[in-house]
Amino acid sequence: MPRSPVTRMGPAIRTRSVLVGLSVAGVSVVLLLLALTLGDFPVTPAEVVGAVTGRLDGLPRIVVLEWRLPRAAAAVLFGAALAVAGAIFQTVTRNPLASPDIIGLANGSFTGMLVALLAFGGSWPLLTAGSLVGGLLAAVAIYLLAYRGGLHGFRFIVVGIGISAMLASVNTWMLLRAELETALFASAWGAGTLNSVTAATAVPAGICILVLLALLPPIVPAVRQLDLGDDSASATGVAVGRTRLTAIALAVCLVSVVTAVAGPIAFVALAAPQITRRLAGSPGIPFALSGLVGGALLLCSDLIAQHVIPLTVPVGVVTVVLGGGYLVWLLIHESRRRA
Repeated sequence: MPRSPVTRMGPAIRTRSVLVGLSVAGVSVVLLLLALTLGDFPVTPAEVVGAVTGRLDGLPRIVVLEWRLPRAAAAVLFGAALAVAGAIFQTVTRNPLASPDIIGLANGSFTGMLVALLAFGGSWPLLTAGSLVGGLLAAVAIYLLAYRGGLHGFRFIVVGIGISAMLASVNTWMLLRAELETALFASAWGAGTLNSVTAATAVPAGICILVLLALLPPIVPAVRQLDLGDDSASATGVAVGRTRLTAIALAVCLVSVVTAVAGPIAFVALAAPQITRRLAGSPGIPFALSGLVGGALLLCSDLIAQHVIPLTVPVGVVTVVLGGGYLVWLLIHESRRRA
């Protein structure tokens, strides 16, 4: 069986990947500590340790464990989920521009959430179910419209962009027809925000994400074979269609869980896998390392949204600004590379 590009990694790349992983993990710990200490009620690192270990009671413990920790943990987990989803899409389509937010899956999940919100109310299970159904239906529509005896990455993205534009129009129409209070809530949520994250929503969402991530390792070898192309992957015994559908379904579920809680957070899924590949210097996208980078990226963006910008803004605004610059650079880089 031919070995995939990633399995051909030499010792130097493996060592570099391990060092990058340790560095990103260290940065994440620092960012997490900043997230727990910074705010209108300052908390010292010693108080954070005391609150986490149960040696400290009172307001600092409430601030750390009930206010800031759920949000910071959600940022790490949601960023990891989005990054892994982006890594899956970019691997199965073999295109660095393939991302759930670019090809319309985030808008599909947003549409499903809006339908659930407007038709049935705002409970988290219903919003999650609506978000999941919306994302899956958008993925099925894109897949069927892009499929022509096989799945070409460029056609998949172009069809996805078209579906995304249509869904964005539908979302705007639903917001215009909604009650003012509901429309304001949905609009703020639609920008992608962690402001409303609490332990009540972060814990079940985190469990769902961990379960979904646990389903990934068994299919990773087959997914990596898709990096070689459909014919080569099929020649190695990979069931190309089934593997691709399973991987896409898993990625859609990851995006939908995040979208149900925090709204459509853009560009993390696009940027994190490519940043990771360049940091690690690997020929393929490392999934686990992408998750680490995605978590650090979203947590850093949330800190900027809360504490660097004078006016607190949704984290989605920061990721759009950072990711927009990255997208422009990526388009120029890809254009020059293919010229």
